[in-house]
Amino acid sequence: MKTLLLLLFVTVSFAQIRGKVVGLNGRPLVAANVYFDGTTVATLTDNKGDFVIDNTFKLNTLLAISYLGYETQYLKIDSDNELYVTLKELAENLDEVVIKKDLFTRKQKMELFRNQFLGNTSFGKASKIENEIDIYFVYDKDKTTLEAFSQNPLIIINSALGYKITYELSSFQTKFWKVSISSRDVSQSFFSGLSRFEEINSSSKIIKNRQKCYSGSQLEFFRNLRNETLGKGNFLVFEKSYQVSPKDSFNVKDTLGLKKVEVLKQERGLHNKKFVAEFSLLHKKAGQSKIILETASFYIDQFGLNSNVHDISFSGKLSEQRVGNMLPANYKIN
Repeated sequence: MKTLLLLLFVTVSFAQIRGKVVGLNGRPLVAANVYFDGTTVATLTDNKGDFVIDNTFKLNTLLAISYLGYETQYLKIDSDNELYVTLKELAENLDEVVIKKDLFTRKQKMELFRNQFLGNTSFGKASKIENEIDIYFVYDKDKTTLEAFSQNPLIIINSALGYKITYELSSFQTKFWKVSISSRDVSQSFFSGLSRFEEINSSSKIIKNRQKCYSGSQLEFFRNLRNETLGKGNFLVFEKSYQVSPKDSFNVKDTLGLKKVEVLKQERGLHNKKFVAEFSLLHKKAGQSKIILETASFYIDQFGLNSNVHDISFSGKLSEQRVGNMLPANYKIN
């Protein structure tokens, strides 16, 4: 299961980013959302459409600007010039789309969506989508696929982790090995989008839940890989049934403030044409997983976000982690 996390290669960072958000008529958009994708770093425009957002963490992710009824813009920050952002109104209204009848009810499709999008872990089950009414489904019987889309951002409350997540769904597709709407018949599932995190609870219980969620997560794995701490009480790496040294499998080196990871052991030709290598992973708490690589190299930033999300997938325990197990990219980064 792969979730899109966009990584931009920014070599210059600025402590604060300033800008203005307007509509096509030049009028300021008041209370527009400005946030770094996948983080808790966010702000709103004032009554003049102006904003200032903190960039102390030197974030290497997209800056998103959104406003209800307008197309969201995503920006790469590579200078200290003040931003002037013009948003366009949405051209289409999904309420007018005619959805053809199919074999399955909306209730069945929503149940499948929750399972594949939020996840079936304890954190996934503790997450609720407040505006499910905005989600539309299309089931293609010939391709045995279910697609979901929404004109409005999904508002997700994760009561176990104490976050409100605003998730702009770019794509969602689940493929079945036969005509079905059951999770047990899913052969492949993928979704992508941009997310904004807001902390709504920080009790001691919530803090413990976050640490539990982080332990054995994809985020922890990529941070361990970046910091070359795999195998040190965290993730053990196996090639087939033999434990191997992470240094014999991955070469990690500094590149323009990022870490470039080169896959050393490659097995081209054994699977599909893009296949490079696969390794088994064992975590002391999270159990067994596999990482499947379809790229010979990729980059990891200081938050643990990687540059090749379409080329890196997981099976086993790590594949069970969906939006319900998502933590902000800046979690535990000071």
